[in-house]
Amino acid sequence: MVRVIQWATGSMGRTSLRRIIDHPDLELAGVYVYGAKKAGTDAGALAKRPETGILATADIEEILATPADLVLHTPRITLPYEALADDVIRLLRSGKNVISLAGFHWPAAQSGDYAARLHEAALEGGVTLAGLGVNPGMVVERLALTATGLCARVDRIGISEMVDASAMTAAPFVFDLMGLGSDPAVNDIRKGPLATLYAKLFGEVLQFAAHALGTRLVTVTPDHQLTLAPRDVVIPAGTIPAGTVAATEWRWLALMENGAELLLSILWTADPALHPDRGSGHWTITIDGRPTIRMTLDIGEADPAAPPTRALADATVAVAFNAIPDVLAAPPGLFAYRPPGPWRPRLNGGGA
Repeated sequence: MVRVIQWATGSMGRTSLRRIIDHPDLELAGVYVYGAKKAGTDAGALAKRPETGILATADIEEILATPADLVLHTPRITLPYEALADDVIRLLRSGKNVISLAGFHWPAAQSGDYAARLHEAALEGGVTLAGLGVNPGMVVERLALTATGLCARVDRIGISEMVDASAMTAAPFVFDLMGLGSDPAVNDIRKGPLATLYAKLFGEVLQFAAHALGTRLVTVTPDHQLTLAPRDVVIPAGTIPAGTVAATEWRWLALMENGAELLLSILWTADPALHPDRGSGHWTITIDGRPTIRMTLDIGEADPAAPPTRALADATVAVAFNAIPDVLAAPPGLFAYRPPGPWRPRLNGGGA
Protein backbone atom coordinates (compact mmCIF):
# COMPACT_ATOMS: atom_id res chain seq x y z
CA MET A 1 0.00 0.00 0.00
CA VAL A 2 1.40 3.40 -1.03
CA ARG A 3 0.77 6.23 1.42
CA VAL A 4 -0.08 9.43 -0.47
CA ILE A 5 -0.55 13.06 0.51
CA GLN A 6 -2.76 15.23 -1.68
CA TRP A 7 -1.38 18.76 -1.98
CA ALA A 8 -4.08 21.34 -2.79
CA THR A 9 -7.76 20.80 -3.50
CA GLY A 10 -8.68 22.99 -6.44
CA SER A 11 -10.49 21.44 -9.39
CA MET A 12 -7.50 19.28 -10.34
CA GLY A 13 -6.70 18.50 -6.72
CA ARG A 14 -10.22 17.31 -5.97
CA THR A 15 -10.05 14.97 -8.95
CA SER A 16 -6.75 13.62 -7.66
CA LEU A 17 -8.10 13.29 -4.12
CA ARG A 18 -11.04 11.21 -5.33
CA ARG A 19 -8.67 8.91 -7.22
CA ILE A 20 -6.55 8.40 -4.10
CA ILE A 21 -9.56 7.59 -1.93
CA ASP A 22 -11.01 5.20 -4.53
CA HIS A 23 -7.75 3.45 -5.47
CA PRO A 24 -7.22 -0.04 -4.01
CA ASP A 25 -3.44 0.35 -3.82
CA LEU A 26 -3.26 3.83 -2.31
CA GLU A 27 -3.79 5.02 1.25
CA LEU A 28 -4.57 8.66 1.89
CA ALA A 29 -2.08 9.96 4.46
CA GLY A 30 -2.85 13.67 4.46
CA VAL A 31 -4.36 16.63 2.61
CA TYR A 32 -2.81 20.10 2.33
CA VAL A 33 -5.02 23.10 1.58
CA TYR A 34 -4.07 26.74 1.06
CA GLY A 35 -7.11 28.32 2.67
CA ALA A 36 -8.09 28.26 6.33
CA LYS A 37 -11.71 27.76 5.26
CA LYS A 38 -11.01 24.16 4.20
CA ALA A 39 -8.64 23.35 7.06
CA GLY A 40 -10.11 20.82 9.47
CA THR A 41 -12.52 19.44 6.87
CA ASP A 42 -12.57 15.69 6.32
CA ALA A 43 -11.00 14.73 2.99
CA GLY A 44 -14.14 12.79 2.09
CA ALA A 45 -16.25 15.94 2.27
CA LEU A 46 -13.81 17.78 -0.01
CA ALA A 47 -13.93 14.96 -2.55
CA LYS A 48 -17.64 14.09 -2.30
CA ARG A 49 -16.78 10.78 -0.73
CA PRO A 50 -17.58 9.13 2.65
CA GLU A 51 -15.58 10.34 5.64
CA THR A 52 -11.97 9.18 5.64
CA GLY A 53 -10.81 10.31 9.07
CA ILE A 54 -8.12 12.42 7.38
CA LEU A 55 -8.57 16.13 8.05
CA ALA A 56 -7.21 18.76 5.71
CA THR A 57 -4.54 21.07 7.07
CA ALA A 58 -3.08 24.42 6.03
CA ASP A 59 0.01 23.77 8.18
CA ILE A 60 2.94 22.67 6.04
CA GLU A 61 4.82 21.53 9.14
CA GLU A 62 2.08 18.99 9.79
CA ILE A 63 2.41 17.71 6.24
CA LEU A 64 6.19 17.46 6.50
CA ALA A 65 5.85 15.42 9.69
CA THR A 66 3.30 13.03 8.18
CA PRO A 67 4.81 9.69 7.07
CA ALA A 68 4.09 9.21 3.37
CA ASP A 69 5.68 7.71 0.28
CA LEU A 70 4.44 10.29 -2.18
CA VAL A 71 2.94 13.76 -2.52
CA LEU A 72 0.62 14.43 -5.45
CA HIS A 73 1.34 18.12 -5.96
CA THR A 74 -1.51 19.86 -7.82
CA PRO A 75 -1.51 23.58 -6.99
CA ARG A 76 -2.34 26.19 -9.58
CA ILE A 77 0.73 27.42 -11.42
CA THR A 78 1.49 30.87 -10.14
CA LEU A 79 3.65 33.92 -10.72
CA PRO A 80 6.59 33.81 -10.72
CA TYR A 81 7.28 30.34 -12.08
CA GLU A 82 9.82 29.62 -9.32
CA ALA A 83 7.33 30.40 -6.52
CA LEU A 84 6.41 26.74 -5.93
CA ALA A 85 9.96 25.46 -5.68
CA ASP A 86 10.56 26.18 -1.99
CA ASP A 87 7.59 24.07 -0.87
CA VAL A 88 8.63 21.21 -3.15
CA ILE A 89 12.18 21.34 -1.83
CA ARG A 90 10.87 21.00 1.73
CA LEU A 91 8.72 18.03 0.73
CA LEU A 92 11.67 16.31 -0.93
CA ARG A 93 13.95 16.90 2.03
CA SER A 94 11.32 15.34 4.30
CA GLY A 95 11.74 12.06 2.40
CA LYS A 96 8.65 12.22 0.20
CA ASN A 97 8.60 11.56 -3.53
CA VAL A 98 6.75 14.29 -5.39
CA ILE A 99 4.72 14.10 -8.60
CA SER A 100 3.75 17.61 -9.64
CA LEU A 101 1.23 18.81 -12.20
CA ALA A 102 2.48 22.39 -11.80
CA GLY A 103 5.87 22.44 -13.51
CA PHE A 104 9.17 20.68 -12.75
CA HIS A 105 9.08 18.86 -16.10
CA TRP A 106 12.70 19.55 -17.07
CA PRO A 107 14.27 21.80 -14.41
CA ALA A 108 17.61 21.89 -16.23
CA ALA A 109 16.02 24.34 -18.67
CA GLN A 110 15.88 27.03 -16.00
CA SER A 111 18.67 29.48 -15.22
CA GLY A 112 20.68 29.82 -12.04
CA ASP A 113 20.63 27.15 -9.35
CA TYR A 114 16.95 26.23 -9.80
CA ALA A 115 17.58 22.65 -10.94
CA ALA A 116 20.51 22.13 -8.59
CA ARG A 117 18.45 23.04 -5.52
CA LEU A 118 15.71 20.59 -6.49
CA HIS A 119 18.18 17.85 -7.33
CA GLU A 120 20.11 18.28 -4.09
CA ALA A 121 16.89 18.21 -2.05
CA ALA A 122 15.82 14.98 -3.76
CA LEU A 123 19.19 13.38 -3.05
CA GLU A 124 19.07 14.56 0.55
CA GLY A 125 15.65 12.98 1.03
CA GLY A 126 16.49 9.89 -1.00
CA VAL A 127 13.46 10.52 -3.22
CA THR A 128 12.42 11.55 -6.73
CA LEU A 129 10.74 14.62 -8.21
CA ALA A 130 8.64 14.22 -11.36
CA GLY A 131 6.81 16.95 -13.25
CA LEU A 132 4.05 15.31 -15.29
CA GLY A 133 0.86 16.20 -17.11
CA VAL A 134 -0.71 16.26 -20.56
CA ASN A 135 0.96 19.41 -21.87
CA PRO A 136 3.60 19.89 -20.66
CA GLY A 137 4.48 16.29 -19.92
CA MET A 138 2.87 14.02 -22.51
CA VAL A 139 1.93 15.52 -25.88
CA VAL A 140 5.38 16.71 -26.95
CA GLU A 141 7.65 14.68 -24.71
CA ARG A 142 6.08 11.24 -25.14
CA LEU A 143 3.82 11.38 -28.21
CA ALA A 144 5.33 13.76 -30.74
CA LEU A 145 8.92 12.72 -30.09
CA THR A 146 8.06 9.02 -30.25
CA ALA A 147 6.37 9.61 -33.62
CA THR A 148 9.63 11.03 -35.01
CA GLY A 149 10.95 7.45 -34.79
CA LEU A 150 8.94 6.79 -37.96
CA CYS A 151 11.02 9.31 -39.88
CA ALA A 152 14.20 9.04 -41.91
CA ARG A 153 14.42 12.84 -41.87
CA VAL A 154 12.78 15.48 -39.69
CA ASP A 155 12.58 19.09 -40.84
CA ARG A 156 9.97 20.51 -38.48
CA ILE A 157 7.87 19.27 -35.58
CA GLY A 158 4.70 21.29 -35.05
CA ILE A 159 2.47 20.96 -32.00
CA SER A 160 -0.74 22.98 -31.91
CA GLU A 161 -3.02 23.04 -28.86
CA MET A 162 -6.47 24.55 -28.51
CA VAL A 163 -8.23 24.59 -25.14
CA ASP A 164 -11.81 25.80 -24.92
CA ALA A 165 -12.27 28.02 -21.84
CA SER A 166 -15.93 28.74 -22.55
CA ALA A 167 -17.13 26.35 -19.83
CA MET A 168 -14.47 27.08 -17.22
CA THR A 169 -15.73 28.46 -13.93
CA ALA A 170 -12.50 29.47 -12.13
CA ALA A 171 -12.22 33.22 -12.68
CA PRO A 172 -8.64 33.52 -11.27
CA PHE A 173 -7.46 30.91 -13.77
CA VAL A 174 -9.30 32.32 -16.78
CA PHE A 175 -8.62 36.00 -16.18
CA ASP A 176 -5.29 35.94 -14.34
CA LEU A 177 -3.39 32.91 -15.66
CA MET A 178 -4.95 32.69 -19.12
CA GLY A 179 -4.95 36.46 -19.53
CA LEU A 180 -8.48 36.61 -20.96
CA GLY A 181 -10.32 39.89 -20.51
CA SER A 182 -7.13 41.94 -20.42
CA ASP A 183 -6.88 45.15 -22.42
CA PRO A 184 -3.75 45.15 -24.61
CA ALA A 185 -3.87 48.95 -24.82
CA VAL A 186 -3.33 49.05 -21.06
CA ASN A 187 -1.39 45.84 -20.43
CA ASP A 188 0.03 43.81 -23.30
CA ILE A 189 0.35 40.39 -21.66
CA ARG A 190 2.68 39.26 -24.45
CA LYS A 191 5.40 41.39 -22.87
CA GLY A 192 4.68 41.04 -19.16
CA PRO A 193 4.93 38.51 -16.33
CA LEU A 194 2.57 36.02 -18.01
CA ALA A 195 4.84 35.84 -21.04
CA THR A 196 7.79 35.17 -18.74
CA LEU A 197 5.85 32.51 -16.84
CA TYR A 198 4.91 30.58 -19.99
CA ALA A 199 8.34 31.02 -21.55
CA LYS A 200 9.77 29.23 -18.51
CA LEU A 201 7.05 26.56 -18.30
CA PHE A 202 7.03 25.64 -21.98
CA GLY A 203 10.74 26.36 -22.33
CA GLU A 204 11.20 23.14 -20.38
CA VAL A 205 9.29 21.32 -23.13
CA LEU A 206 11.48 22.79 -25.86
CA GLN A 207 14.71 22.04 -23.99
CA PHE A 208 13.62 18.49 -23.22
CA ALA A 209 12.71 17.87 -26.87
CA ALA A 210 16.14 18.98 -28.02
CA HIS A 211 17.81 16.82 -25.37
CA ALA A 212 15.74 13.76 -26.33
CA LEU A 213 16.71 14.23 -29.98
CA GLY A 214 20.37 14.32 -29.01
CA THR A 215 20.87 17.98 -29.83
CA ARG A 216 20.56 21.48 -28.36
CA LEU A 217 18.55 24.60 -29.00
CA VAL A 218 20.17 27.38 -31.02
CA THR A 219 17.40 29.97 -30.83
CA VAL A 220 13.87 30.25 -29.47
CA THR A 221 11.76 32.97 -31.07
CA PRO A 222 8.43 33.94 -29.47
CA ASP A 223 5.55 34.99 -31.70
CA HIS A 224 2.57 35.42 -29.36
CA GLN A 225 -0.82 36.39 -30.76
CA LEU A 226 -3.97 37.88 -29.20
CA THR A 227 -7.55 37.67 -30.45
CA LEU A 228 -9.83 40.46 -29.27
CA ALA A 229 -13.48 39.87 -28.48
CA PRO A 230 -15.71 41.24 -31.28
CA ARG A 231 -18.52 41.54 -28.72
CA ASP A 232 -19.03 40.88 -25.02
CA VAL A 233 -18.35 37.18 -24.42
CA VAL A 234 -20.12 35.77 -21.38
CA ILE A 235 -18.73 32.54 -19.91
CA PRO A 236 -19.23 30.95 -16.46
CA ALA A 237 -16.03 32.55 -15.17
CA GLY A 238 -17.28 36.05 -16.04
CA THR A 239 -17.68 38.51 -18.88
CA ILE A 240 -14.96 39.31 -21.42
CA PRO A 241 -15.76 42.82 -22.67
CA ALA A 242 -15.67 43.62 -26.37
CA GLY A 243 -12.22 44.80 -27.44
CA THR A 244 -10.39 42.86 -24.72
CA VAL A 245 -8.53 39.57 -25.07
CA ALA A 246 -10.81 36.64 -25.91
CA ALA A 247 -7.98 34.27 -26.84
CA THR A 248 -4.26 33.99 -26.25
CA GLU A 249 -1.93 32.04 -28.49
CA TRP A 250 1.49 31.47 -27.00
CA ARG A 251 3.88 30.51 -29.81
CA TRP A 252 7.57 29.65 -29.86
CA LEU A 253 9.70 28.59 -32.81
CA ALA A 254 12.81 26.72 -31.71
CA LEU A 255 15.75 26.01 -34.02
CA MET A 256 17.92 23.05 -33.05
CA GLU A 257 21.59 22.40 -33.82
CA ASN A 258 20.65 19.35 -35.91
CA GLY A 259 18.78 21.69 -38.29
CA ALA A 260 15.25 20.71 -37.31
CA GLU A 261 12.67 23.20 -36.08
CA LEU A 262 10.08 22.82 -33.35
CA LEU A 263 6.97 25.02 -33.37
CA LEU A 264 4.88 24.98 -30.21
CA SER A 265 1.52 26.80 -30.27
CA ILE A 266 -0.78 26.99 -27.24
CA LEU A 267 -4.19 28.56 -27.95
CA TRP A 268 -6.58 29.22 -25.08
CA THR A 269 -9.89 30.69 -26.14
CA ALA A 270 -13.21 31.78 -24.70
CA ASP A 271 -14.93 31.03 -28.01
CA PRO A 272 -13.63 28.37 -30.46
CA ALA A 273 -15.79 29.93 -33.20
CA LEU A 274 -13.25 32.76 -33.31
CA HIS A 275 -10.73 30.29 -34.81
CA PRO A 276 -12.42 28.47 -37.71
CA ASP A 277 -9.05 27.54 -39.21
CA ARG A 278 -7.92 25.51 -36.17
CA GLY A 279 -10.08 22.46 -36.89
CA SER A 280 -11.08 19.93 -34.23
CA GLY A 281 -9.12 18.18 -31.54
CA HIS A 282 -7.26 19.44 -28.53
CA TRP A 283 -3.88 18.88 -30.16
CA THR A 284 -2.54 18.51 -33.68
CA ILE A 285 0.96 17.11 -34.17
CA THR A 286 2.60 17.54 -37.56
CA ILE A 287 6.03 16.21 -38.44
CA ASP A 288 7.40 17.52 -41.73
CA GLY A 289 10.16 15.39 -43.20
CA ARG A 290 10.38 11.99 -44.81
CA PRO A 291 7.66 10.85 -44.43
CA THR A 292 5.25 13.54 -43.23
CA ILE A 293 3.16 12.57 -40.20
CA ARG A 294 -0.02 14.15 -38.88
CA MET A 295 -1.80 13.15 -35.66
CA THR A 296 -4.82 14.61 -33.90
CA LEU A 297 -5.48 14.01 -30.23
CA ASP A 298 -8.87 14.79 -28.75
CA ILE A 299 -9.82 14.12 -25.13
CA GLY A 300 -13.56 13.78 -24.74
CA GLU A 301 -16.22 12.89 -22.20
CA ALA A 302 -18.59 9.94 -22.66
CA ASP A 303 -21.09 11.23 -20.08
CA PRO A 304 -23.11 14.10 -21.59
CA ALA A 305 -24.12 15.25 -18.10
CA ALA A 306 -20.50 15.65 -16.96
CA PRO A 307 -18.84 19.09 -16.83
CA PRO A 308 -17.02 19.82 -20.12
CA THR A 309 -13.73 20.27 -18.28
CA ARG A 310 -13.83 16.87 -16.57
CA ALA A 311 -12.27 14.84 -19.37
CA LEU A 312 -9.07 16.88 -19.49
CA ALA A 313 -8.81 16.89 -15.69
CA ASP A 314 -9.24 13.10 -15.67
CA ALA A 315 -6.54 12.68 -18.30
CA THR A 316 -4.08 14.99 -16.56
CA VAL A 317 -4.49 13.25 -13.22
CA ALA A 318 -4.30 9.83 -14.91
CA VAL A 319 -0.86 10.66 -16.28
CA ALA A 320 0.33 11.29 -12.73
CA PHE A 321 -1.30 8.18 -11.24
CA ASN A 322 -0.05 5.87 -13.97
CA ALA A 323 3.47 7.10 -13.31
CA ILE A 324 3.46 6.32 -9.57
CA PRO A 325 5.19 2.91 -9.88
CA ASP A 326 7.88 4.34 -12.17
CA VAL A 327 8.57 7.33 -9.94
CA LEU A 328 8.76 5.21 -6.79
CA ALA A 329 11.15 2.79 -8.51
CA ALA A 330 13.38 5.54 -9.94
CA PRO A 331 16.70 6.45 -8.33
CA PRO A 332 16.71 9.61 -6.21
CA GLY A 333 16.85 12.82 -8.24
CA LEU A 334 14.91 14.40 -11.09
CA PHE A 335 12.66 12.15 -13.18
CA ALA A 336 11.52 12.40 -16.79
CA TYR A 337 10.16 9.85 -19.22
CA ARG A 338 12.26 9.33 -22.33
CA PRO A 339 10.51 8.77 -25.67
CA PRO A 340 11.27 5.34 -27.14
CA GLY A 341 13.37 5.46 -30.27
CA PRO A 342 13.01 9.07 -31.47
CA TRP A 343 14.60 10.30 -34.70
CA ARG A 344 18.36 10.80 -34.66
CA PRO A 345 20.29 12.07 -37.70
CA ARG A 346 23.49 10.52 -36.29
CA LEU A 347 23.84 6.96 -34.98
CA ASN A 348 26.60 7.74 -32.50
CA GLY A 349 24.24 9.61 -30.18
CA GLY A 350 25.06 13.04 -31.57
CA GLY A 351 22.29 15.18 -32.95
CA ALA A 352 24.19 17.65 -35.08
